[in-house]
Amino acid sequence: MNPGELYMQRCLELAAKGLGIVAPNPMVGCVIVSNGIIIGEGWHQEYGKAHAEVNAIRSVADPKMLQNACLYVNLEPCAHYGKTPPCADLIIEKGIPEVVIGTIDPFAKVHGKGIEKLEKAGIKVTTGVLEPACRELNKRFFTFQEKQRPYIILKWAETKDGFLDGLRTVESGQKALQISSPSSMELLHTWRGEESAILVGTNTALLDNPRLTARGGTGKNPLRIALDPMNRIPPTHHLKDSSTATLFFTSQSAGNSHHLEYEVISFLSETESLQLIMQSLHRRNIQSLLVEGGSRLLQSFFSADLWDEVRVFISNVTIEKGLSAPEKPVLPFHQQQSGDDELRIYRNRS
Repeated sequence: MNPGELYMQRCLELAAKGLGIVAPNPMVGCVIVSNGIIIGEGWHQEYGKAHAEVNAIRSVADPKMLQNACLYVNLEPCAHYGKTPPCADLIIEKGIPEVVIGTIDPFAKVHGKGIEKLEKAGIKVTTGVLEPACRELNKRFFTFQEKQRPYIILKWAETKDGFLDGLRTVESGQKALQISSPSSMELLHTWRGEESAILVGTNTALLDNPRLTARGGTGKNPLRIALDPMNRIPPTHHLKDSSTATLFFTSQSAGNSHHLEYEVISFLSETESLQLIMQSLHRRNIQSLLVEGGSRLLQSFFSADLWDEVRVFISNVTIEKGLSAPEKPVLPFHQQQSGDDELRIYRNRS
């Protein structure tokens, strides 16, 4: 890497600290360099609070040094008044002569306008430094802006011979087959804290009575979502314990209460209902969605081509007979060990 790329890589490292914290804002890091020395750093730490550029500028011990400095940032500085003033205005005010940007902001109120404002003020602007890595870091934000829906992650665990679970019924009271290793379960709870929302279908809610919270992790609980067309999930289940925000998509109206909300949609077809759900989540500023099943729900996302990433834990357990795992439509993008399991990650390139 050349020095400019190294400084941008540092921006990405700082920005990543905001994962699961700053959404629906993007993750942004900023580095200020003068005469080859980093004199200031900052990152966006909390939604609605100071942006990365502001924090980096504030961290500079001698503000006079800014007039002979280059500011590096992984996403185009904002040029509009939102919850905070425009970062582009602050950069101009401080007399910073050069700005290096990883990627242009896709948000309509910013897109290109921050760069235009800086250039009109006589600031030298360079764009596209480590752009693929900058887009990858904010894949949730870019998907939300460009596709008008959340970034969708399908997740499940399956046995070595391709089953999600044994054959069970709600009436039998049988517990789910324990497939994932402790390391994989720990990783799952970390993921939950990184995403905006988590979704299950009615059968999974009835069979497993899941909490869908980020236990043991450092992130906040995601918005819990359940598809429950006929309002079959009983009030005694964890999803209705009012402990954290929960949204039910149903075809029958029900009264909202503390932390529990019901939204009526049409369930005429699986694809149409998923599209309606994605539209609702976009209106709610939900940037990412972790889908944890069951099998039919996961397959419906594949059928509608509504997915960006798949994360599958493959265990060493074999059961020979049970509920088959969904068919993956592409080859793995990445593979790694997770305790005794193998984690396979797939990406949708369409």
